[in-house]
Formats: sequence, structure tokens, C-alpha cells
Amino acid sequence: MSGSQNDFLYSDLPEPHRARTKEILSKHPEVRKLIGRNPFSFLLIIFIVALQLTIAYFLSGQPWWAALIVAFLVGAFANHALYVLIHEAAHNLIFKKRALNLIAGIIADIPNVVPGSVSFRTYHLKHHSYQGDYYLDADLPYKWEAKLFGHSFFGKMLWELLFPFLQALRPLRLKNIQFMNVWTIISWIVIFSSDVLIITYFGPVSFLYLVFSLFFSIGFHPLGARWIQEHFLVAPPQETYSYYGPLNIVALNVGYHNEHHDFQSVPWNKLPEVKRTAPEFYENLYYHKSWVKLWLRFLFDPGLSLYSRMVRRASLENAG
Repeated sequence: MSGSQNDFLYSDLPEPHRARTKEILSKHPEVRKLIGRNPFSFLLIIFIVALQLTIAYFLSGQPWWAALIVAFLVGAFANHALYVLIHEAAHNLIFKKRALNLIAGIIADIPNVVPGSVSFRTYHLKHHSYQGDYYLDADLPYKWEAKLFGHSFFGKMLWELLFPFLQALRPLRLKNIQFMNVWTIISWIVIFSSDVLIITYFGPVSFLYLVFSLFFSIGFHPLGARWIQEHFLVAPPQETYSYYGPLNIVALNVGYHNEHHDFQSVPWNKLPEVKRTAPEFYENLYYHKSWVKLWLRFLFDPGLSLYSRMVRRASLENAG
């Protein structure tokens, strides 16, 4: 295992989740009962999408700064929850049929103003299968990305602001991934048509509210610490981290990230039960108690940057 402040941490070890999953199932076979789907998630999608569109409607004619404030206080949490539900759809944890999960993800994408659920599904499943593989795990930043934004407060703040765009570029690095398919085209038609309708009938401030909600939900906001929490190395060589705090209530337990990686077929509402069933496997792991504290640490601690990620050395050697 090797690395430096201006490079990733390289590991020759396999990703940790397969072995832990096998061991947990050996000692706690009852965990299998938690595997399944949660169709209620689709009702949540409908409710949150309707909520965001209703708020956008009532902001019509208001000053732009009102949209900014409401997006920071409310919209960010709503859009973030929709991203969690898109994640559930990507793992087919809402419906049995793949097509219905794709449709659920596209509907959840409507307030996000840019289509991303279909491509997210493709590269996120690769992230689980090839965690730490530089050419197959789009959750890893580009090398140029880590170098460009560096270790400074302003660099990392700019990265958070641009994160939605940077994340959209990462799938281009993935090998043997089909970016465009019929579902991608359908999602583009649905989302961009929705954007046009919102601007036409609600007005620009309403649309701006949704744009602000998008940026705050995955960028410059304490909620943005969720992406830092999951795999940024704060206690190496551990490479996956969970968050056990009150924001899991509005974030639909997305903080239970070790549990999710160990059991991808367990829906969001049952992830805490995985930890309760096999506590000895999780209580000895480093975890986060506060997204706000982590967010501030990421911004101000020069020792924590985009380089604070684990990369499988074999992935670079095989690519060469």
C-alpha cells in the first residue's frame, strides 16, 4: 500500500466487501431475510417530485434570492432524497422489473433539471463490482481533477460547486461502457421537456429554484459531505465509511454505506437492521457522526482532498 499527499493511495488488496458479506452470512444467515424490494419508495418519489414542483410554482414571481434561500433550506433535502431513490431504482430495489425501476428513476429525475438516472445506473453498478478500479469506478475522481482542485479551501469549494458537471464527465473514463441507449434518449426527452414546461408555465425563478436545489443537494451544502463520507480516506486503510447521524432520517438511511456495499439487495428502510443484526462487523469500523463536521473538515483540512481515495494498483497495471 503506497501513496502521497499529491497522489491516490494505491492498494494491492482486494475490495473489502465481498469477504465481509460472506462472513456475515456465515454467522448471521438471518440477514438474508432483509433482502427484497420496497415499492413504497415509488410513492415517496411521487410525493417528493410533487412537493418540489409545488414549491417551484409558488416561487413564481418571487425574487431570485428567495429561490436560493428556499433551495438551501428545503430543496436540497428534497433533491438529495430523490437521488437516494434513484440509487434504489438503480439497484432494482423498488420494483422487480428492470423497466419499471428505470421509469421510477426517470420520474425522480424531473426536479433535477438534467437527466442522470439512466447513466448513473450504469456506472454505479460498476462502482460496486469494481470498487477502486480507476478505469471502471466512476466514483473515483480523475487524476487531473484531483490535481486541478488541490488541497486549498478555495479549490475544494470550487470543486463542490462544479461537482454535478464533473461527476457527469467521469463515465467517459470507463472502459467498455455504452453511454447511449434507448432509455438514455427517453430520459433526455422527459427531463428536458419538463424543463421547458416549467420555464414556460411557472417562470424562470421557479426553474432557478430547481437548479439551486440540484447544486445544493450534491454540492456546496452540508449534504455534499455524503459523497465525501462514503469513500474519502479519513482512517486508511479502511476505504468505505458509514454515517450514523440524525440526517439519515431525511436522507433515507444513505449514510449506512458499509452496510449497503455489503448487502446491495437490501432496501434503504432495512439497512439499519443489517447493522443491528451483525453489530460486531460494523462497530469496530471508523464511522462519521456529523456530515456538517466532515464538510467543514474537507474544506479546511489540507490533508483531506480528492487524492484521499483508494485505487487498486492492478487496475492501472492492467490498463497499461
